Amino acid sequence: MGGGLAGCEAAYFLARHGVPVRLWEMRPVKNTPVHRSDHLAELVCSNSLKSEIETTAQGLLKLEMRHLGSLLLECAEAARVPAGSALAVDREQFAALVSERINNEPAIEVVRQEIVSLPENEINIVATGPLTSDSFASYLQALTGEDSLYFFDAIAPSLTLESINMQIAYKASRYGKGGEDYYNCPMNEEEYRRFYEELIAADIKEGHDIDRAHYFDSCMPVEVIARRGKDTLRFGPMRPVGLSKPDGSRPYAVVQLRQEDQEGRIYGMVGFQTRIKWGEQKRIFSMIPGLEEAMFVRYGSMHRNTYINSPRLLEPTLQMKGRPALFFAGQITGVEGYMESAATGILAGINARRLSCRTNPLIMSEDTMIGALVNFITSARPQDFQPVNANFGILPPLVSTIKNKNERYMAYVERAKSALDKFSELLLKEL
Repeated sequence: MGGGLAGCEAAYFLARHGVPVRLWEMRPVKNTPVHRSDHLAELVCSNSLKSEIETTAQGLLKLEMRHLGSLLLECAEAARVPAGSALAVDREQFAALVSERINNEPAIEVVRQEIVSLPENEINIVATGPLTSDSFASYLQALTGEDSLYFFDAIAPSLTLESINMQIAYKASRYGKGGEDYYNCPMNEEEYRRFYEELIAADIKEGHDIDRAHYFDSCMPVEVIARRGKDTLRFGPMRPVGLSKPDGSRPYAVVQLRQEDQEGRIYGMVGFQTRIKWGEQKRIFSMIPGLEEAMFVRYGSMHRNTYINSPRLLEPTLQMKGRPALFFAGQITGVEGYMESAATGILAGINARRLSCRTNPLIMSEDTMIGALVNFITSARPQDFQPVNANFGILPPLVSTIKNKNERYMAYVERAKSALDKFSELLLKEL
């Protein structure tokens, strides 16, 4: 259920290993507030799949996914756009490639219809994502006996390359890592002060419960960050360190623009997720030096994301407690991020196949990033469960203390590789 990142990875794994799959996707029969096409695996927030550096949490996650035969990372390579050390894609091309691969897989039948309940006599994977329909969410509430948790997720604006003032914006990646792939709009102290004051005074887009909104930190609206203090943006999405201007001086603050399409015509404002009214976005963001004449192709927006209380409901195999034929995967489980969601889809596919072959599902070692993510979402305190990204902090401590950060991260990676090899040996032996 769900043709997003997790659903596509799960369906692809099953189909490639001899299990026929029916993949249900409600779009375009029933659309969501943020999707713009009927493609599978459409990215609706950012076009970045984050770092590829092996000694980062995101890099390690990708290494593990490639090892397990990720479909999405294959498609991402073909739809890649420049983004320094990060893997970023042309969103439309990426979704089209994934859709083509899924639709051309003989063992997968794609059904365009909203699911409102689940049959009990079949193996099912729920990967409906953070934008689960109200009808299915109500069904899940009745099924689980738990109210679905939720947080508000915000999307950053995108604008055209030709509308960027190249007399002001300059190309650079932070500390020169990965090449000069970002456009950077610098601010001096006075420009930053005026921008900050307008931002925190901006009208808020109506229709959301602002006072009680519950945000996941990495998707915090830029104006909410700003309200925490006048320098919070300078130590967050507008930090200037490592982004010296061409004359060698360091700006007081910087707004980064990241390429979103392969032709390099569209750029997104990095870290500028927002709930501000569209007219106010145009006015305030045009105050940024270099964006005075910005032509926005998409304004920022905000939507409600739904996820289940996984510590109460899920086993570390991603099976529902008390209902072993029902698996959950993707953001609805409480993992946060594109690759995190896709990775749980692969694991759900692996274990759904094993169950179909009457083989015991597998638990991935906590020494791997995928295993650590699943362990976190299934063993955290249920009463204050929050979504989680891949990070080294959720991995078990190393046997010996390593003070050097790079060496410590490399030790995490080497340990994960060893655990992944053991998992793969067991997996391949039974495929």
